[in-house]
Amino acid sequence: MKLGMLKTAAGLKLVGVSGDRKYIDLCQVDSSLPHALTDLLRSGRLADAHKALETGLAKGAFVTGDLGCPITTPEKIICIGLNYKDHAEETKAEIPFEPVCFGKFGNTLIGPGDQIRLPAVSQQVDYEAELVVVIGKPAYRVSEAEALHYVAGYMVGHDVSARDWQKGRPGGQWLLGKSPDTFAPIGPYLVTSDEIPDPHQLKISLQLNGQTMQDSSTSELLFNINQLIAHLAKIMTLQPGDLIFTGTPAGVGMARNPRVFLQPGDKVDVTIEHLGTLSNTVIRDE
Repeated sequence: MKLGMLKTAAGLKLVGVSGDRKYIDLCQVDSSLPHALTDLLRSGRLADAHKALETGLAKGAFVTGDLGCPITTPEKIICIGLNYKDHAEETKAEIPFEPVCFGKFGNTLIGPGDQIRLPAVSQQVDYEAELVVVIGKPAYRVSEAEALHYVAGYMVGHDVSARDWQKGRPGGQWLLGKSPDTFAPIGPYLVTSDEIPDPHQLKISLQLNGQTMQDSSTSELLFNINQLIAHLAKIMTLQPGDLIFTGTPAGVGMARNPRVFLQPGDKVDVTIEHLGTLSNTVIRDE
């Protein structure tokens, strides 16, 4: 099942997405459903949403609009650094022996078609294609073997990074380099985990103005999703709607010769097999 938030003339609507990209207003079919995807996950009513989608498809109850950011109010946005061996090597970093974790805030989240704004104070903004895991129920002290049972689904993500802040400031300002407004595009929708039997066998790529810059597979993750969830749940409770950006493969702009950084007018397309393509354009925040 594919779930998203649709921008319509009547406001944002929780929708199910059909195979041919038609949209069903789930709350019109079942008025008891929450009106936001985040709230739906917290309510534990994915099964009811699936029933509403099937009913809506049978009735042809379609609605039109443009997809927006699927999740806007997660409790946590957790990101994993250096989680592909080839990316760690291209940055000349040591291969980590446990997950490297950092965070973003809600101000970073945007959806498909939204604009990435380059801060006036940064001249080295980089791209990073990532698989995003969406937590579906509270997870604390869970084993690797059971970790995937806590996943609601997966999305395409883009971990935009201001390298001159992340690397060029005293102590390495990862938090500030990763958290400017608009620096975490996600979407175009959530694909529930039942449609993705193995999230560790997905092709992942990024195109910048039509040129392929990253091309890999989630099979190359150093720490798989089971390991990441179990590791994080040792010290915190993961909540429904929480997002885990799982890391990026090789090909980032910082590691190229010459370096490639995002510029106003650029178009970035991140594609993950079975999850769709997330497209955003770039502007300068003057």
